[in-house]
Amino acid sequence: MPTLLHLDSSIWPSGTSMSRDVMATFRGEWEARHPHGTVIYRDLAGEPLPHLTGDVFTAGNEDPLRATLASELEQADVVLIAAPMYNLTVPSTLKAWIDQVMVQGRIIGEQPSAAGTPVVVVSSRGSSYRPGTPRDGWDFVVPYLTTLFAGYFGITEVEFIVPELTSAPKRASRSEHIRLYEASRRQAHEDAVTKAKELASRFTKRPG
Repeated sequence: MPTLLHLDSSIWPSGTSMSRDVMATFRGEWEARHPHGTVIYRDLAGEPLPHLTGDVFTAGNEDPLRATLASELEQADVVLIAAPMYNLTVPSTLKAWIDQVMVQGRIIGEQPSAAGTPVVVVSSRGSSYRPGTPRDGWDFVVPYLTTLFAGYFGITEVEFIVPELTSAPKRASRSEHIRLYEASRRQAHEDAVTKAKELASRFTKRPG
């Protein structure tokens, strides 16, 4: 049975957090197809990991926490990551996971042990950073994670689901964006379902 590694990082609870809700849609679709599979779950905001220190960095794979995180990543057939945009980049809690899990000679190095694992990233954001918008070029989530996974983890299959304008319902000045927000939200959930189905099908045994 396949294993899904599910990492939430939003500071907001389900029902309030767009990334958590879209992540839940993906996971629900995945589990419907693999009800006996394994899900490794970490709430990086609810139970944050410690930031990397010099001693822990030096210990590498000998550090129990880093070894555990590396093992969880290695076990995963698919990795599902919430990376809501906070101040133009990823949450510090997600960055702590990245720093801890990048064990030299195991996760990164000449033969990265999780190379080739598909990754799905849900990156919600309050505004829009698409080409042609006023904030075009301000997105430091998608380029960072794309480069990081390809350059260090040996992971080139990284799919981004990007619900935008999540602050529109909360700000009267952006009320004209509510329609675009609703469309983006619907599309994000649809994309989560589609991607979960596609990835789950890779691990479904066919008769004969």
